[in-house]
Amino acid sequence: MAVKLRLTRMGRKKRPFYRIVAVDSRARRDGQYIESLGTYDPLTHPATVVVDQAAALKWLGNGAQPTDTVRSLLSRAGVLLAHDLGKRGATPEQVAEKVGAHQEQVAARNQQAVEARRRAAEAARKTQAEAARRAAEEKAASAAAAKAEEAAE
Repeated sequence: MAVKLRLTRMGRKKRPFYRIVAVDSRARRDGQYIESLGTYDPLTHPATVVVDQAAALKWLGNGAQPTDTVRSLLSRAGVLLAHDLGKRGATPEQVAEKVGAHQEQVAARNQQAVEARRRAAEAARKTQAEAARRAAEEKAASAAAAKAEEAAE
């Protein structure tokens, strides 16, 4: 039985939420699975990934093949790094140290993305407020000109 690590969709319409699961490769996308390994919520910014590292390492060690998306999520969570270091014979302390450093880098990158998103939203708000102010000034000026023209007649 070929085992894959893949996503199964949960949540409601237009509000996706996924479980990361170990499943027989012949099973349906949302069908029966062997074990749940974690969750992935793409609607939060940045996306939230929660993985049971021990279970994921067990399945990777048993030869389970992750799909491209799950591979990316496991990489971001540091599971693939831990798996690779374990295969290369690193001690558990070395693995924990390197995975911790990797997770700090990912957290810093996510924080930068959140800050950039916040700055872009703030700039858009300022631009919109400036445009609204200019439109109000133009409307007031045209109303004053029309009133002055009416008074002149």
